[in-house]
Amino acid sequence: MGEITRSDIAAAAGRIAPYVRRTPVLDLADAMSPDYRFFLKLDSMQPTGSFKVRGAFSSLTASPSPEAGVVAASGGNFGLAVAHAARTLGVAARIFVPDTSPQEKIGRISRLGTDVEVVPGHYADALAASTQWAEETGAGELHAYDQPDVVAGQGTCGREIMDQVPTATSILVAVGGGGLIGGIASWARHDLRVVGVEPETCPTLHAARAAGEPVDVPVGGVAVSSLGATRVGGIAWEANRWIDDDVLVSDRAILDAQEWLWDACRVLAEPAACAPVAALATGAHRPAPGEIVVAIVSGANTRGPELTPQPAP
Repeated sequence: MGEITRSDIAAAAGRIAPYVRRTPVLDLADAMSPDYRFFLKLDSMQPTGSFKVRGAFSSLTASPSPEAGVVAASGGNFGLAVAHAARTLGVAARIFVPDTSPQEKIGRISRLGTDVEVVPGHYADALAASTQWAEETGAGELHAYDQPDVVAGQGTCGREIMDQVPTATSILVAVGGGGLIGGIASWARHDLRVVGVEPETCPTLHAARAAGEPVDVPVGGVAVSSLGATRVGGIAWEANRWIDDDVLVSDRAILDAQEWLWDACRVLAEPAACAPVAALATGAHRPAPGEIVVAIVSGANTRGPELTPQPAP
């Protein structure tokens, strides 16, 4: 699919600036270990609750949309991002989501006034339905993680991190189809270490690095709605030359990290977004002494334990 350049990412940053937030970085000097510095990049604080809004606005502002509007497949977060961006820009949109997606994500997409079609299965099934709809109607298809303008938009997160924490030496990124890590690696280009973190139950990049090429993998587990691509994207694979490592974490470690983020930091994060913290907590990624680590909290579209309504006493 070709290389995403720093110029592509800088151009995307200019286009999306009126629509997205420059999200904060939280310095956790008191957390994890005295041997290294630890920061959280809270891209979960974007308008739709995940980094995906960067890519959605990047794609929709790159060129005029067809008269038939746009269509996208999503486990939830990209659908929310496209629905929000389309409404903001006055573009018609239709979103295909698998029935394995959390109901809170599906409901939020519907409330944005976008047509939503729920299909049986996982992300790949929704993607097939989305592609068919685009072919039948002439709608422009937005791909959640393997489209140049989308990935360039996601790369703006890495550009922000390197500006906000200029001394950073490594970035930990959760990986599904690879749109976020592909964009970040395309900006970083070995100026700092880029480490992918995947659930053991959705190891697309890990499997591709082992095989020497993208391969299909079975998907499941607690983060499947966000990281449930069956194969890493071609753009992410192109950027693999700038990805220094990729590690796996268990579902249990992800849920423990989710609880820790809420209890220790009052940061609400969906399971997929907790994978980078799980990698630090379990030692899947072991920072060198003095390393300055930025872990991306990529989404918060979940219901936290203390936010569940309780009956009145």
